[in-house]
Amino acid sequence: MKPDHQSMLETAIQEARIGLSEGGIPIGAGLFDSDSVLLGRGHNRRVQEGDPSMHGETDAFRKAGRQTTYRDKVMVTTLAPCYYCCGLIIQFKIGKVVIGESINFQGGIDWLKEKGVEIIDLNSQICIDMLRSYIENNPEIWNEDIGE
Repeated sequence: MKPDHQSMLETAIQEARIGLSEGGIPIGAGLFDSDSVLLGRGHNRRVQEGDPSMHGETDAFRKAGRQTTYRDKVMVTTLAPCYYCCGLIIQFKIGKVVIGESINFQGGIDWLKEKGVEIIDLNSQICIDMLRSYIENNPEIWNEDIGE
């Protein structure tokens, strides 16, 4: 059975919207197993918790709990992962990353590819528009998030 990446992305989009409703950056993620079963979901909570390490991917990863292997896991995120989150993906050898969009931010996609991670970029207009609007309205918070 072919995984339904769009349905998986919907989970991440829901998380991004939760983050936005909390006053945070609208980036959401989910960690799934090879059968598309959700293991953990989360969103960027840097603003809400004052924690610079609480990115969407790390939140989903933490909520998924311990796994015996991550090679067959799929990280789904509304935005191309930054280098920090790419480090997590590489460290734990997560095999596939499904990205909602990489227009507003390219992150470390090339680094992930170099490390053999399968990348699927869905180029979601919903994800593009949600983050673009946030960046236009909150440039200082966005620049802080990406280390500018």
